[in-house]
Amino acid sequence: MTAWICVTCGVQHADSPTPPEGCPVCLDERQYVGHGGQRWTTMAELGASHRNEVRDEEPGLTGIATTPSFAIGQRALLVRTPAGNVLWDCISLLDDSTIAAVQELGGIAAICCSHPHFYGALVDWAEAFGARVLLPAADSDWVMRPSPLIETWDGGAIEPVPGLTVARIGGHFDGAAVLHWPEGAGGRGALLTGDTVQVVADRKWVSFMWSYPNLIPLPPSTILDIAERVGRYRFDRVYGGWWGAVVVGDGAEAVWRSARRYVANLES
Repeated sequence: MTAWICVTCGVQHADSPTPPEGCPVCLDERQYVGHGGQRWTTMAELGASHRNEVRDEEPGLTGIATTPSFAIGQRALLVRTPAGNVLWDCISLLDDSTIAAVQELGGIAAICCSHPHFYGALVDWAEAFGARVLLPAADSDWVMRPSPLIETWDGGAIEPVPGLTVARIGGHFDGAAVLHWPEGAGGRGALLTGDTVQVVADRKWVSFMWSYPNLIPLPPSTILDIAERVGRYRFDRVYGGWWGAVVVGDGAEAVWRSARRYVANLES
């Protein structure tokens, strides 16, 4: 049987002899089915036409993304720590060269994700590295490929390895989360957000949405709650979900400033 991969969102589904009828992730209002209709691929087919690029973002942080761009085009981030490495968010392609590159960097102890759009082929990644997958229980219904390696957690935050914190902030999904890396940005702290907090084209700002492709906003109370939850952490840099999507300085103030601007525009 085959673990089919949705071409539109890149999320891998449970093994089946034929492709699923539809992708629940894309049928949800936060995503979409592509103009050509529901399409599927496999890991082998994807690997025949694509490869992964592995490059440093800063000391201790490595980005991994598929080229040419596939599905929504996000990149994963490998946070390297003395207590073990954490893969933040995931992508659809895993091949031998990527496994070798990540093993050289110390492997993966745990995989955590910002939200279901970035789950990719996380079970394949977990199996390849013997990693735990830690996902918020609030988003457990969005796990398209179950595995004994997946553990769900409740509450406001967890430590996947000592020194790193994954905090649930809600908004984009009920279990939407960020990863706080205190040693990032030269010790000033970094926040890894996927697009639960979206770094926008003007990298002094971020934004927040319930649906990005369909442009559905979040209510003011939710935005202020997200800003308050994120504000509990000290950070200077914000890493979004794509290459170059980085608030390079004054990140904590950028979140608050952006939240105030967003709410003011909704309420005007």
